Amino acid sequence: MFFILSKILAFIFAPLVWVFILFVYSFFTKIESRAKKLRIVAIVILFVCSNSFIVDECFRQWEPVTPDYDLQTTKYDGAIVLGGIGEIDMRLEKINFGMSGDRLFQILPYYYSERIKKIIFTGGSGSIEFPERREGLYVKKYLNSIHIPDSSLIIESESKNTYENAVFTKKILDSLKMKGSFLLVTSAYHMPRSMAVFKKAGYENITPYLTNRRSGLRRFTPDHLLIPNADALFSLHFLIHEWVGFLIYKIKGYA
Repeated sequence: MFFILSKILAFIFAPLVWVFILFVYSFFTKIESRAKKLRIVAIVILFVCSNSFIVDECFRQWEPVTPDYDLQTTKYDGAIVLGGIGEIDMRLEKINFGMSGDRLFQILPYYYSERIKKIIFTGGSGSIEFPERREGLYVKKYLNSIHIPDSSLIIESESKNTYENAVFTKKILDSLKMKGSFLLVTSAYHMPRSMAVFKKAGYENITPYLTNRRSGLRRFTPDHLLIPNADALFSLHFLIHEWVGFLIYKIKGYA
């Protein structure tokens, strides 16, 4: 029920949904002055939510700042990589990586340089429609194809969300009596919620490793300040989804 509720709330808070509702309502209302106001509000929301500078600043305030671990030599017992990194192609029986695939790819050099002993991937199906498409199984298949043996992998493929990522993975690690230091690897915008959840689940020696950061250098060029950008609107959708998720997790006591 919680899984379905989170999906519904993410849809309700999507900016484009509200822009669409306002425009539709403006065409159905018989009061012309109200129709004009509704259209103006819809246009303002669309401009603000597709403004690259504003969206970039939102991400900058939300995403943590961590040291450059690539410049260090610290070794870890494992890297816990959170799922949600691609779409499952059932015809070809493989995973097609998306932007969040950076979570997995950034950690591979750490494995090959022996800075991490285990790659721990956690992720089942985040889809209500296709619960059988368990991401962890296809990630394991990919990692095996690039000659990473099962002995170096721990795969959790039942979880549907970040809370279950933390709880289900901890059960596996506890059953293996595996303790030590771990990197927690996820997208920068997802890290505040992830760290809160994993600490609440009982992880003690865990270090955040940020990937695919969305906030770049602060820019003041005309295109960045003034021209609407579909990519900014797309990115803001992820951030709002994250804010809603973090709030729900706080209410549920998960974080």
